[in-house]
Amino acid sequence: MAPKRSYNYGMSSFPASMFAHLLAIAITTLVLVWLLHFREGLAFKSANKPKIFNVHPLLMVIGFVLISGQAIMAYKTVRARRNIQKIFHLVLHFIALAAGIVGIYAVFKYHHESGLPDVYTLHSWLGISTISLFGLQWLFSFISLWFPGAKPSARDRLIPWHALFGAVIFFMAILSAETGLVERFIFLSLRRSQEALIVNFTGLLILLFAISVGFTLLLQRPY
Repeated sequence: MAPKRSYNYGMSSFPASMFAHLLAIAITTLVLVWLLHFREGLAFKSANKPKIFNVHPLLMVIGFVLISGQAIMAYKTVRARRNIQKIFHLVLHFIALAAGIVGIYAVFKYHHESGLPDVYTLHSWLGISTISLFGLQWLFSFISLWFPGAKPSARDRLIPWHALFGAVIFFMAILSAETGLVERFIFLSLRRSQEALIVNFTGLLILLFAISVGFTLLLQRPY
């Protein structure tokens, strides 16, 4: 997702992208502390079923949201020729998509083994919609913009729409993550505790990460 030109706001995108990277590190740390220290760890197979569920927030936040954000910023942060930037953009989005698919599988597996119903909350509706649109966007973009690729004139017309829908899907992913944290907060009946603070701060930092990614896109390249 890379607009062909940026408006000149008189600022470099470097501070915003650096802030986004620092936020990504902080979010990763908080999620790992939350899941490993307060939620007993991670597993795809376990008699302790919540361990299976824990794979879901790990992959959806770190694998899907953070990596897709890095993919969006690739055109501003990767110091290389545009073709190399495109490869980073494409590959990082593919990694995010793969992480998202496995993360969705983990929560369905947890529900199945725990005897819980599927796809009955706003978070789940948003999540399924987001991962579906993300996959369609990636596939369509790969075919039309990369291989075999449309004619140059057609690509020029498609790129603005690619950027627009990419931004919409990214912020759907942010909204899905935020509603998921709220849902988990309520489900676990968290009150004033260290775990509650970690969940709340994770949600706040995810929002700031999204804002930082947006600023990185709008501001001019630092090189």
